[in-house]
Amino acid sequence: MTTHAFKIVSSCFAALRQICSIKRSVTRPVLLSLVQSLVLTRLDYGNATLAGLSGRLMARLHSVLHAAARMIYSKRKYKHITPLLMELHWLSVPECIQFKLAVFAFHCLHGTAPPYLADQLQPVAALESCRRLRSSASAKLDVPRA
Repeated sequence: MTTHAFKIVSSCFAALRQICSIKRSVTRPVLLSLVQSLVLTRLDYGNATLAGLSGRLMARLHSVLHAAARMIYSKRKYKHITPLLMELHWLSVPECIQFKLAVFAFHCLHGTAPPYLADQLQPVAALESCRRLRSSASAKLDVPRA
């Protein structure tokens, strides 16, 4: 996953450099639209596979998000970034990954996911071997080992 994460980061920074070259020629809403369509989509594409990534690699992905926010608002490198991210309504990278996994689980439980995903994720109460356990009364899910 290290190579994959580094390729994501390098392609995002390449897109940011290209956008930065035309930054003075466009308005802020256009700039925001360019960043969302060219950079954030690369960060979000397939990010569910990045669950459990090391902190060092997650920090690299996070740096792309911070650089994009700083570029949109023309802020310096050492300015506090949290207010900018809140104003843009952007989730951090780990939160995006967690949100995508939660959406996958929701679709699996409500029958709107493809069958190959829905068959992999089942409530503990639905499993015959776990019906007598206390965990069957909870809303926990069983994920089979890969």
